[in-house]
Amino acid sequence: MAEEPVDEFERVRRFYAPLAGPGGLGLLDDAALVDCRGGRRLVVTADAIVEGVHYLPEDPPDLVARKFLRVNLSDLAAMAARPLHYLLTTALPATLGADWLAGFAEGLGEDQRRFGVDLLGGDSVATPGPASLSLTAIGEVAAGMEVRRSGAKPGDLVWVSGTIGDAFLGLGVLGGAYPGLPPEHRAALIARFQIPDPRVELGPLLAGIAHAMIDISDGLLADLGHICETSHVAAIVELGRLPLSPAARLVVEAEPGVRPRFVAGGDDYELLFAAPADAAERIAALSSRLGLPITMIGRIEAGAGARLVDAAGQIIPVEAVGYRHF
Repeated sequence: MAEEPVDEFERVRRFYAPLAGPGGLGLLDDAALVDCRGGRRLVVTADAIVEGVHYLPEDPPDLVARKFLRVNLSDLAAMAARPLHYLLTTALPATLGADWLAGFAEGLGEDQRRFGVDLLGGDSVATPGPASLSLTAIGEVAAGMEVRRSGAKPGDLVWVSGTIGDAFLGLGVLGGAYPGLPPEHRAALIARFQIPDPRVELGPLLAGIAHAMIDISDGLLADLGHICETSHVAAIVELGRLPLSPAARLVVEAEPGVRPRFVAGGDDYELLFAAPADAAERIAALSSRLGLPITMIGRIEAGAGARLVDAAGQIIPVEAVGYRHF
């Protein structure tokens, strides 16, 4: 039996109003109210996803919601901002009934609690399909302490949090690749693809340390290229320094040729940043404090573009350096 459609006002009252914070005013007014503390700046980012392009129709709605929120929180972390609120706009076909909406709202609620954010409002409309979702995340940073892409300098070292390539491999596992991996490693790789872990604690702590920063969404080499372009510098990444998870190491042992593809895979949502060489001890202290690997993988030089090199310093060709939307 087909589900009864849920109209706009019932949808907002039933699924989204419970997610609203004080500034959202119960989603009963035309707009939200947000206080901005003296000496702080608001950091705002927006993203959109489309069913069948960014996620599959059969993906669980709670995972869709959690990944969608997390990738936006990652953008805030990349500017050293602390996350506060978000706005959500959904254009959903009638075939997505109350059960899908309940799962989607449950996923949002779970991660709201985890990351300390709340919903301010947005819009909810119908579409013949496919589903289209838009999210705007808002954070704050001390004025002048935001970290942009444009501050990298020759002589800086390039660092990355966590591990690289897991999401790329997780997508492969979902497609049937690497059947010989132990089940626990397969599950870990899939989780890294489906539910990224935005570095919301690390990002603000890098204010005053990192000269330039970005989160890895399109691929390490492509995103480092954005830093190079805006900072008017070049970057070298050493393949042997890429931090790998135990699961990724097993894959590399079986297929050594896959390792260079990790810099182009995307969806890592780790923080990639340039910092002066004399910041190494402070970065090591942050790594220890957070229990999070932060690895030096290369350096910033004069010139243009980001390149991957082997142990001998020879350039390793990378066919596709990252995801492009068009």
